[in-house]
Amino acid sequence: MKSKLALALRVVLGLIFCYAAYTKLRQPWLVFAMSIDAYRVLPPSAVFAVARTLPWFELVVGLLLLSGKFVKYAAIGSTVLLFAFYTLMIRAYIAGGGIDCGCFGVGETVSAVTLTRDGVLLACALALSFLAFRQSESTPSRRDALPQVVAPEFPPAR
Repeated sequence: MKSKLALALRVVLGLIFCYAAYTKLRQPWLVFAMSIDAYRVLPPSAVFAVARTLPWFELVVGLLLLSGKFVKYAAIGSTVLLFAFYTLMIRAYIAGGGIDCGCFGVGETVSAVTLTRDGVLLACALALSFLAFRQSESTPSRRDALPQVVAPEFPPAR
């Protein structure tokens, strides 16, 4: 992906995902589990599983975005994650729960500010996904990029 915009989106989203993972991984996973449970959408066993695995998935997505490896998959992964987060945050905001969003550790309630921030991040992830797939479609595949070998023509046998 050679676009400067795509590079900027990759770096920004990659850093944000790595930071979000770091803030969750440096505290006990049960603290993050309480933030997840506040949304009231998962059974307790799923809350524990998500609390233990989601920060690692965020870290992998962030590192892939920063490294430039598997950008299409990392862009789609970031879009899916941010869409899920944004949907859950809107649901919580409309319900008026005033819960901790859990985005970057504890201490930040779901508010118009967090919704705006995550909405912008979701738009960035969607744009990166679009650019990643558009770039891959306009780039010829390795097979198409190789010169075609044409057999020399010989005069007809007599």
